[in-house]
Amino acid sequence: MIDSLPPLSLYIHIPWCVRKCPYCDFNSHQVREALDEPPYIDALLADLEQDLKQTGGRPLHSIFIGGGTPSLFSPGSIAALLAGVMARVETEPELEITLEANPGTLEADNFSGYRDAGVNRLSVGVQSFDTARLQALGRIHDPDQAMLAVERARQAGFSRINLDLMFGLPGQTSASAAEDLSIALQLDPGHISYYQLTLEPNTHFHQFPPALPDDELIWEIHSQGQTCLAEAGYLQYEISAYARPGERCRHNLNYWCFGDYIGIGAGAHGKLTLADGRILRNWKQRRPQAYLAAAYGAGAVQGERWLERDDRLLEFMMNALRLNEGFSLSQFEARSGLSRRQLDEALATAQARELLLRSGEQIRPSLRGHAFLNDLLAIFTPQ
Repeated sequence: MIDSLPPLSLYIHIPWCVRKCPYCDFNSHQVREALDEPPYIDALLADLEQDLKQTGGRPLHSIFIGGGTPSLFSPGSIAALLAGVMARVETEPELEITLEANPGTLEADNFSGYRDAGVNRLSVGVQSFDTARLQALGRIHDPDQAMLAVERARQAGFSRINLDLMFGLPGQTSASAAEDLSIALQLDPGHISYYQLTLEPNTHFHQFPPALPDDELIWEIHSQGQTCLAEAGYLQYEISAYARPGERCRHNLNYWCFGDYIGIGAGAHGKLTLADGRILRNWKQRRPQAYLAAAYGAGAVQGERWLERDDRLLEFMMNALRLNEGFSLSQFEARSGLSRRQLDEALATAQARELLLRSGEQIRPSLRGHAFLNDLLAIFTPQ
């Protein structure tokens, strides 16, 4: 039984982008004509009202506006959206509100407007500062535009900035990866998401795989990146997340700690713990037009399912074991509603294989466990 409800976050999905990247498996759709923003904002708020009926009046812990490219929407639309959210639900003090933005379009001129609208954290999808690598990834910006975007964000008053940076790219060498990271560090963001390119199903790259660095080179790039980030004062707190003190992403931490979140927008997913301890996952209509047609009633929900015992155990572990600090057994019981005794056998197996470390109540992955996370998770996967 769950004694107290976890923190509640809000994820808002804006599904349009200038061009679909060949590696992207998110629900994103290329803009083919001028965006009609007000109807989508209205649909988002109608969708929110439906989900709020099940939240028990909890305040919002964080808001994350992702996509797609949400910064394609005007500052006025983002302001109307956030004002509508605030009118419908209470928020915790010092609410974190993140907006994803991509360099290479005129949206950088709108950064001041986003800041005035209430956005206080910007996540910039740089991916690389190497022209050839950007072209291989199908990105529409160049290195100068990426650096200018960060400069404009600072001029607009953003003190909390994340840079997304990828490694293991087509044609990338150890030296070019190090140069990418060096430029990112010179821009001095508070947070860097440094993650490996993977070929996800239902993407162009999965169907037509590019030539990627081999496993040995990827390991070398990853290891040198970790060392470089640590020496620059960025502490790794999750597999692909590095932050200076006080700059961790509160929204993503709530995901990784098995917190709750409402997901509104085309294709958005949500997770809600109800007062009786049941945990519900739902997902919204994926196609923007279908979403717009359905959002004014309960029809925005395309599907839902209740998490059973095995679901809760595995999903908790899939999130918590991404964190360097892991989790406490008390946290496991509080968030999953399960008894710690149900972990005894799996924990013993993982420790025997040197994939987990235990100190009293605290459980965390070892360096080996992080390197072989899939093997670690398999131990907690129902047979």
